[in-house]
Amino acid sequence: MQLLIYILLYPILWCISILPFRLLYLLSDIIYVLVYYVLGYRKKTVRENLALTLSNLTQQERLVIEKKFFHHMCDMFLEMIKTMTISEAELNRRYQFSNLEVYTELEKKKKSIALLCAHYASYEWAVSMNNHITFEGFAIYKKINNKYFDKLVRDIRSKFKATLITTKETIPTIRENNKNHRLGVYGFASDQSPKLSAVFHWSPFMGIEVPVHTGAEMLAKKYDMNVIFLQTKKIKRGFYTAHFEVLTQNISQVPNYEITEQFLKLVEKQIEEAPEYYLWTHKRWKHRRQSSADLG
Repeated sequence: MQLLIYILLYPILWCISILPFRLLYLLSDIIYVLVYYVLGYRKKTVRENLALTLSNLTQQERLVIEKKFFHHMCDMFLEMIKTMTISEAELNRRYQFSNLEVYTELEKKKKSIALLCAHYASYEWAVSMNNHITFEGFAIYKKINNKYFDKLVRDIRSKFKATLITTKETIPTIRENNKNHRLGVYGFASDQSPKLSAVFHWSPFMGIEVPVHTGAEMLAKKYDMNVIFLQTKKIKRGFYTAHFEVLTQNISQVPNYEITEQFLKLVEKQIEEAPEYYLWTHKRWKHRRQSSADLG
């Protein structure tokens, strides 16, 4: 069945990927109407997340953000498909780095790098970073159930010199690379909700205390990595700029969880500046500690 689904869908995805951007975004507008007004895909979750985290805004203001988010989500989904056939030059033109020298200076330290980022703007096109770096890039992702689509995603990323490793492969890969003195940069999108069974720390995020991923920080400590944050901004439709910010070059001296909390504050700042580009469809706040106000 997995192969049949892949055979049926792959030609459609490929045809979408070869569309010129003008037609791609026209298609995105059509999909937006279907997803938002007809299917109502995760609209309840998005609405609840916005009400919970942006309670200072009016219902009408949050509705505007909600619609902008769904528009952006449809754009981003088609941009992901476009990655199948997009050229390196075109991707570099549409996703640019404003201060790449900050990253390249870290490579000179001859230590592996933990790169933290959020599910914000175009986190998928951040793969273009591999066109500009010397270290091998490892992107950590959740394995796709359909093995044929999982291989497709891996093949697409490898086209841009990125190596995808699943969450289960992360620790063995870093351990083996460290043992062999193989330098790498490891991309962690650490802003989503972890399993409660794997929670070591709770922290405020958008004013709400939630369980947080600490794996990136703990691995960076164990293997003495430099830590950097990648902030992406959407300039206009189909164009993004990314900015690096060094979080530490001496992680052994940083108290536990300080890097994680610093990362969350930077993600909050992104959301506050343009909330419509955050991935609101995830149930990020499904586990939270209730305040006295919540308890009534």
